[in-house]
Parts: sequence; structure tokens; C-alpha cells
Amino acid sequence: MAVTPYAGVTFKRPKIQDGAGMWRLARRSGTLDLNSSYSYLLWCRDFTETSLVAKGPDGELCGFVTGYIRPELPNTLVVWQIAVDTELRGRGVAAAMLDTLVSRTGSAGASHLEATITPGNTASARLFVSFAGRHEAPVTREVLFDTVVFPDAHDTELLYRIGPFTPTLARR
Repeated sequence: MAVTPYAGVTFKRPKIQDGAGMWRLARRSGTLDLNSSYSYLLWCRDFTETSLVAKGPDGELCGFVTGYIRPELPNTLVVWQIAVDTELRGRGVAAAMLDTLVSRTGSAGASHLEATITPGNTASARLFVSFAGRHEAPVTREVLFDTVVFPDAHDTELLYRIGPFTPTLARR
């Protein structure tokens, strides 16, 4: 069953003008790796089909998800980052953004989803495991990047691979 988000929140393809708000939201999140402001502008220009923004009733950006299709696995959507403003967390916005994006990319052939999550990020782990459950899709976990490969102090990144799921399941 698809998740219904907080009332008044709408989802749209990102526009370049959304990049600054995405950067600010990522900075405020306290959990996301903060990319350069330039990278968020590029996401809004080059990855509009595999990303989306959430706008509140006032038109302000209140969430986003960035993703891309893996070049060597064209049936796989990689979710790079997902963020929701503090006051909307726990209201289904992140799950609804994920369902909406997967529905869009599923109609273009994506049947798998990948995301990396650090071991201590239980909220993200719950989000993706819940997605797998809603869409009756298996989920596997493995170390993608061990902490020793990072040049800075970075936690291990676990790869969550979900799928296959069908576009019809992603749209329910």
C-alpha cells in the first residue's frame, strides 16, 4: 500500500532554483554528508528524472530525494540522499517521496533500488526496510565501503539492495 504524506505536501521534479534549498536542508539534517552547493545545483539540472523535491503548502522546499540510474545496472535506481525538514519527520513524507520516485523510475524500467546507510542511521534503515516490505521485495545488506577506504573519518557504508519489485507494486 502506498504511503500518504502529510497534507499539503506536493512532489515535483527539482529545478535549478531548488538546489540552494536542498543544500540548506542537507546541512540542517545533521545526518547527511553535506555535498558542495554546486553539486545540488547539478542534481537539479542533470538528474531531474531520478530526483524529486517536496514542497509544503507555502511552496517552500521541505524535503528532497536525489538519485541516479546505475550505468552498469540500468534497472537499478540508486538513492543518493533523502531528507525531510525536522517538523515533517515521522509523517510519511520520506516514504511517500521514495514511493513516488520509484513509481516514476519503475515505469522507465527500474526494478531494483540501492542505498547506502551507515550502521548507526537507524531511521534510514527503517525507511528502506519498510519500503521493501510495502513492495514485497527482498532486501540484502552488505558492506560497500569499509571505513578504512575513506580518506577522512567516515563510518562504514552498508549497501541496501532492494528488489526486484514491479512498477505496478511501486504504484499501489
